[in-house]
Amino acid sequence: MGARCRECANVRRLPSYNISLVYLLRGLAAALVAGAAAGGLWGLLIPNPSIFGALFVGFGVGYLVGESVSRATNRKAGPPLQALAAAGILVAYLVRTVILASDLRHVGIVDIVTDDLYGYLAVGAGVFIAIGRLR
Repeated sequence: MGARCRECANVRRLPSYNISLVYLLRGLAAALVAGAAAGGLWGLLIPNPSIFGALFVGFGVGYLVGESVSRATNRKAGPPLQALAAAGILVAYLVRTVILASDLRHVGIVDIVTDDLYGYLAVGAGVFIAIGRLR
């Protein structure tokens, strides 16, 4: 009884935050696949949304990527998986930008990225939602 040292108390992390390399790789694969799919849909269906459309696109992409990472890792959570989900959102943005640049033949990717305020808003909203799913 009473206070114990760390060795005697057998202190361990919570299972939902104990993430092995296998779960990290599964989360990475889910983030990349979901991000690429969401970015493709974003680029084909709603390439240039309004400000509210950008928020809704960001919320949808963030939910899709965050939920796919969560399911692929058996509902584990934590900062490493949050970083993977944020990377998946960036993949979605890059896929959408490449699709948009291929439609606008005379405009380069750099021109789109530097003048894309609503795209940045969508990425920020998506990262916010994806991190919330993996908290």
